[in-house]
Amino acid sequence: MRKPVLLLLLLCLALGDTLHAQTKYVLVIHGGAGTILKENITSQAEAAYLAGLTSALQAGYAIIQKGGKSLDAVEAAIHVLEDNPLFNAGKGAVFTHDGRNEMDAAIMDGSNLAAGAVAGVTTIKNPISAAKAVMEKSRHVMMAGPGAEKFAKEAGVTIVDTSYFRTKERWEGLQKAIKEDSLKAVLEHSGNTAPNAGTINYDYKFGTVGCVALDKAGNLAAGTSTGGMTNKKYGRIGDSPVIGAGTYCNNETVGVSATGWGEFYIRTVAAKTVSDLMEYKELPVAEAAQTVIDKIGKMGGNGGLIALDRKGNVAMPFNTQGMFRGTVTEDGQIKVEMYK
Repeated sequence: MRKPVLLLLLLCLALGDTLHAQTKYVLVIHGGAGTILKENITSQAEAAYLAGLTSALQAGYAIIQKGGKSLDAVEAAIHVLEDNPLFNAGKGAVFTHDGRNEMDAAIMDGSNLAAGAVAGVTTIKNPISAAKAVMEKSRHVMMAGPGAEKFAKEAGVTIVDTSYFRTKERWEGLQKAIKEDSLKAVLEHSGNTAPNAGTINYDYKFGTVGCVALDKAGNLAAGTSTGGMTNKKYGRIGDSPVIGAGTYCNNETVGVSATGWGEFYIRTVAAKTVSDLMEYKELPVAEAAQTVIDKIGKMGGNGGLIALDRKGNVAMPFNTQGMFRGTVTEDGQIKVEMYK
């Protein structure tokens, strides 16, 4: 009688392990964080945002499922978001104070710490592909402006006329931001006090996109692409193309893509700090990611980040009223969210 009882016990234990097994995520994306409130978004717009996130997840997952590289999955997912005018990257890039669309992007390979980035580009249809070309076809990590565009063209990356990026919604957003910044400048800097150089209304910026993927070979990759901050001046560059700030990836720890008020992510080296907390303090990904967002919040910054560790555990903390985000598990289950 002992054998049947023992077998039954082992079966129950095995079933328990299966029921409590950790869900393994293979791809996570974000479409930016900011003032995203349900009462301010129509049902049609909500459906469009969720559909856009879903399409990006499907594009990346299709590559992972076939045994493709995480780098290619990240590029494919971000392509979908860059081509979608709803998000502040590529086609949907916001306008600078001078009425230009200046984009930044970065990508990183967790298997060897290779990285590539572009900043301040104006004619590259998919900046994430230009960043990938910098990583794979040059000895550099970051290229900027006309030089980056010249390199991208020689590397075979698609170049478009600047009119491609111009959308009515983003142009109206610039006019609104200029008006509100002007009003704030009058209120905050009345008298003889000199105004701060740059943008005052920092909330006009959410929409940056990012992706982290884990492929079947166990390799992580992370990428981020952005149109920057509406009404930005003086060639301002945010955290997205800065390796270690807005983008970081290491197979030994985690892949990270951030979104938010970039200056704070640069000052805290946010993405790398998540990795360091996991490596040196042995914190789980959720605790490490939340610790970084809490620190940024205490400093006065806002935003969020996505993080995927080498075991497929995911974290998506943010301190804003919403963040466009989504995940897909190894069995293809997709989940997309917008609100807190």
